[in-house]
Amino acid sequence: MMKKRPLTLKLLALVILTDLLETIVQFCFKKSALPFENTTISSAKEALSFAYTIAQSPLLWIGLLTVLILFSIWVLILSKVDLSVAVPVASFSYIAIPLVSVFILGEHIPPLRWMGIVFILLGVCLVSWSSYRQESLS
Repeated sequence: MMKKRPLTLKLLALVILTDLLETIVQFCFKKSALPFENTTISSAKEALSFAYTIAQSPLLWIGLLTVLILFSIWVLILSKVDLSVAVPVASFSYIAIPLVSVFILGEHIPPLRWMGIVFILLGVCLVSWSSYRQESLS
């Protein structure tokens, strides 16, 4: 197996970009879904009608296009960095998405969930630090 490069500043910037794009994707999908919160689908005809209606949402298409861009950048990152480093470092979207949910969508996040988010952030920092330390010792 080929030795991966360390998590450089450029690669870290790309990982942060993927987190921002992931946040945009989730926001677009959520805003696309909001008009349908009381929709029930109990037949094939209703499912087709729903699919046709949701397909007309510009935010849905922006989200899908952003997924394609995100995928391309992610493949580039994974060609340069170990998966065991890239995925935890890319977990900042677990923080960005709740912040968008609160400040833009007006959702409420209970304190226990915020504590979980802080633990995720600490884990991301530990993984990033261990990757940096391991590369600097090599």
